[in-house]
Amino acid sequence: MTVPTPSDGRQPGDRIPDDHDPWRPPPPGTTPPPRWESYPMAPLPAPQARNGMGITALVLGIVGLVLGLLIILFWMSWLPALLAVIFGSVGMSQARRGRATNKGMALAGVILGVVGLLAAAGGAVLTVTAVKKVTDDARAKVKEVKASASASEKARHLSFGEPYTFENGLKVTVAEPKPYTPDDYVLGHAKGNKAVQVIVKVLNTGTERVKVDTGLPEVSDADGASAELLIDGSGRQKVITGYVLPGKEAIGKYAFSLPPDAADKIEVEFSPDAMEWQDAYWSGPTTG
Repeated sequence: MTVPTPSDGRQPGDRIPDDHDPWRPPPPGTTPPPRWESYPMAPLPAPQARNGMGITALVLGIVGLVLGLLIILFWMSWLPALLAVIFGSVGMSQARRGRATNKGMALAGVILGVVGLLAAAGGAVLTVTAVKKVTDDARAKVKEVKASASASEKARHLSFGEPYTFENGLKVTVAEPKPYTPDDYVLGHAKGNKAVQVIVKVLNTGTERVKVDTGLPEVSDADGASAELLIDGSGRQKVITGYVLPGKEAIGKYAFSLPPDAADKIEVEFSPDAMEWQDAYWSGPTTG
């Protein structure tokens, strides 16, 4: 290995003189020792700001608020509003640590998110209230209809001698049934049965003539069975047909045959037009 020769001309291994000055410049003609030059260090790049949370919070807050203000879409607003609060809080935390520069944007996202949550809650309350009101109104309407139907049904059940006026202006009254003695020539009357006569009066209380399309009543005995219409040759029976003039009265006379064990009470069902008006009912005991 070769040892380099010192710059002052000494040989390796020579003794250093006592008066040697290391800071003295080298004698002329000698090569100066190498010098190390220092270079300025390049500045470290500044860390990039993390503003994504604040931007996201602001966007979600706007979306949540807009959806919250639209009543029909309130159920969609709570999620973006909640995320706006969360992301905005994270963005503000990063801004306090110097990692973000949009603290105001993050704060705006939090505020909008809170307002969006309140709007969603208000929309939910409003919707529940509206649905409850509609439900209550519907229930009240059903009760009203049932009550009206019940009242109407009750009004159509009468005792013999009571009048009932149909909507076409015809006031109908069924008189109390009386015993009826048929002629020798008779149809629809079994031996041993009891015959009764039913008289129906129809008065036109309106200002126009009204046609009676259903002139025959239906009679049920005490057991609820249909009584048979009795026909004989006496000419005492009369069927209501045609029109009833204003202020005029039409009278129908009919005879029915009842079994002896169910002849103490009957029900008469009658309507001037069974296709349009519901029947009215007259009931009570039979005389004789």
